[in-house]
Amino acid sequence: MTFTAHINVMPLKELLDPQGKAVMGGLKNLGISQVQDVRIGKHITLQIEADSAEAAKTLAETACQKLLANQVMESFEVSIA
Repeated sequence: MTFTAHINVMPLKELLDPQGKAVMGGLKNLGISQVQDVRIGKHITLQIEADSAEAAKTLAETACQKLLANQVMESFEVSIA
């Protein structure tokens, strides 16, 4: 069975996010001052062949731990559809 893993990788909240700060400054320059904070991350979609949703999630989490996310600087969240 084929499952779709949706992975969100974000910088850790404790770390400075230079891209987010740049976008925040740009928004303020455009007169959009209601935005309080911006964090820039990445969204990754994997098509996984597995026997169950649990197995697909485990495989996606392993991929994140080994390659897709730098756990020193980033956190990740996996959902299976």
